[in-house]
Amino acid sequence: MKIGPKYKIARRLGAPIFEKTQTQKYALSYSRKEKNGMVPQRPKSEFGKQLIEKQKARLTYGLAERQFKTYVKSTVNSPEPTQKLFRALELRLDNILYRSGFAKTRAAARQMAAHGHGVVNGRRVTIPSMHLRIGDEVSVREGSQASPLFAEVVERQNQVTVPAWLQVEPGKRVRVVGLPAYVQSEHVFDLGAVLEFYSR
Repeated sequence: MKIGPKYKIARRLGAPIFEKTQTQKYALSYSRKEKNGMVPQRPKSEFGKQLIEKQKARLTYGLAERQFKTYVKSTVNSPEPTQKLFRALELRLDNILYRSGFAKTRAAARQMAAHGHGVVNGRRVTIPSMHLRIGDEVSVREGSQASPLFAEVVERQNQVTVPAWLQVEPGKRVRVVGLPAYVQSEHVFDLGAVLEFYSR
């Protein structure tokens, strides 16, 4: 999915939603522009705020509108819709490849999964949106391990903060050992506002 100019989108939404905007350089640039009045601060309606939260969440995971809406609609009537939506997004194969450090960005993780470099429970898969469960194990296909794509995997995995619900053996595999829990303060988006946006 083509997203567009990431710096402009991140500035418009007021959040570092892409990996390339999560740097100190971007943060300083944004705060300087905000201070000088170069970032427009328009009053927003409730709808406008919810729309921005929806865009933040959707673009964080790199999903098209239709696909994101499907996730929301499938969780909106469940007992804990916010947690269920978060789990549906986090337990995607591409997201797990990114979270575990096998890929540098979510876009790279999606490409890695789509090209069949990933193996789930011993089976090669080519579906980035594949939903994983507790006990599932993901590794890099044997024929792909020599690729330059995975040259720095061990080093990267030793540097990234892996969520508690994943167990990583650097350079080898990652196992889902629990369920992700949504804590609003830990994320740049508000899934409660996203659910309200689609409940209109």
